[in-house]
Amino acid sequence: MTIPAMPSSPKTSDNMLEVRNVEVIYDEVILVLRGLSIEVPTGSIVALLGSNGAGKSTTLKALAGLLDSEHGEVTDGTIRMEDREISRLDPAARVGLGMSLCMEGRHVFSHLTVADNLTAGAYSRTRQQKKEAEDLVYSFFPRLHDLRTRVAGYLSGGEQQMLAIGRAMMAGPRLLMLDEPSLGLAPLLVKDIFDHIKRLNEELGLTVLVVEQNAKRALDIADHGYIMEQGRIVLEGSADELKANPDVKEFYLGLGDEGARKSYRDVKHYKRRKRWL
Repeated sequence: MTIPAMPSSPKTSDNMLEVRNVEVIYDEVILVLRGLSIEVPTGSIVALLGSNGAGKSTTLKALAGLLDSEHGEVTDGTIRMEDREISRLDPAARVGLGMSLCMEGRHVFSHLTVADNLTAGAYSRTRQQKKEAEDLVYSFFPRLHDLRTRVAGYLSGGEQQMLAIGRAMMAGPRLLMLDEPSLGLAPLLVKDIFDHIKRLNEELGLTVLVVEQNAKRALDIADHGYIMEQGRIVLEGSADELKANPDVKEFYLGLGDEGARKSYRDVKHYKRRKRWL
């Protein structure tokens, strides 16, 4: 089974997404992104990692065109999706090109049923496309099929996260962007969610950009990763390279040079010792 995706346009690049030197300013004075550049190759999983306040969520909102509602704007740089410049497109147009965002905190429609939440994600699609996408979502998340008449506000955190991802899939994306999918979930549920993300990539060829603080889980499924600090990329490499990097091991994976887990006392002053800052 393949995902009923939006049609793609001819392209000359192997990247689904290219972000070049993007700056974002809030309220005309607060500079949040400082020349951000990343690439997301078609068919890959890319992890964008960083601590609170690094600018990860702002990056996704800039990509999805959602900054206006928060008095933010892209003031410099370019955002290209399959060779098309999309920096000035509205959010609906970006969805139409195959971009879909699953926001931090899940944001399901708590007063609607599971089935109605999924329908809301397919607002721009034909009846046949909606039915195909719905069948696909239920095949990946059988639990949602069992709960399809349940009001979303009564679902567990893990079930709501599955629903949020499922609703994003209803638009037929070729690029799925996930903001902190592990947020607030128990470790076993986090594993399940990341297993689902990996399956979507492997079985459907879906390109994924995942923003996470849980560096270990993200790098376990990613092909490539970026480390973000203070609105800029400070380190990048393959997932294996980043997992082996001593700075990443210490500051993001909580491991020392010998692989032993570090205590809070050992790392609480980490910003003073980061070699990249």
